[in-house]
Amino acid sequence: MGLGSWGTAFALVLADAGHEVRLWGRSAETVALVNQSRRNARFHPDLDLPSAITATTDPVAALESADLVVLAVPAQSLRENLATWGAAIPADAITLSLMKGLERGSGARMSEVVQAAAGCPPDRIAVLSGPNLAREVVRRQPTASVIACVDDGAAEQVQAWTVTPYFRPYTNADVVGVELGGVVKNVIALATGMAEGMGFGDNSKAAIMTRGLAEMTRLGVAMKADPLTFMGLAGVGDLIATCSSPLSRNRTFGENLGKGMTMDEVTAITAQTAEGVTSCAAVLELAQEHGVDMPITEHVSGVVSQGWAPRDMVTSLMSRVAKPEWRQGAPSDVGSP
Repeated sequence: MGLGSWGTAFALVLADAGHEVRLWGRSAETVALVNQSRRNARFHPDLDLPSAITATTDPVAALESADLVVLAVPAQSLRENLATWGAAIPADAITLSLMKGLERGSGARMSEVVQAAAGCPPDRIAVLSGPNLAREVVRRQPTASVIACVDDGAAEQVQAWTVTPYFRPYTNADVVGVELGGVVKNVIALATGMAEGMGFGDNSKAAIMTRGLAEMTRLGVAMKADPLTFMGLAGVGDLIATCSSPLSRNRTFGENLGKGMTMDEVTAITAQTAEGVTSCAAVLELAQEHGVDMPITEHVSGVVSQGWAPRDMVTSLMSRVAKPEWRQGAPSDVGSP
């Protein structure tokens, strides 16, 4: 459900794994191109889609008798979409979220939105995260991901459905940690991109990524996630890819800000959703709710929402009181603010 860059790429994975795939999208023009010329020209103009993939603008037709329902719409539109066609999701289907965002206003994770808006039980809701740059996936380059569900059997079923020679999925029962990793890394990628845009070197970017990982883990621990999740594909793995690759829309968005462009200017030239921009305020609210200090997130939110200049953000971060890198005490302490 969703004809964007990542939705199309994941449809390719499923087709290569031997499945019949129905894509749903709003654009009749894009749907016609997929069915007639086997191309999604807007996002992957050089990709020939297998004949196992068909497309439709009718969500009910797309969902009919589906075993696996893959959600790949922008995070902020998920609830609205589910209000329209969520009731058509088959009761025995597993729903898989590819989205890496928090809902503005509620701060809900995507699996929580699916449960609330579509009535899907938690043991039939899975989430997928990890270093998943869509352009590399459609080139069939080796990629690893993690599939999380509270039900081990459901996670293993999705794993079995998605294995290909180039796509290797792992399973994890920590839905909270996997979703938080996918959300927070986008915010840290914005900061890393700003550093790149301002001409800072690898020392600066490595520091942002490392301290960003500490922020991510602190929030996760406060929300009862397993800290080991953030050492895996959904944490440090996704963080490295999203902060380092020029293919990352969040890093690129931040880089343009660092070069001096305004939010409106960068938004106008950004074809795809940069989820870090739409989710950073929700991440900060979640951190405040749980009493977790997340200075990088706070400063990124200042740039995105309050008009701070990226250079002022760096000055403010560097002038913070010096502290030990690690707290001494309980095993759950994962780095001082």
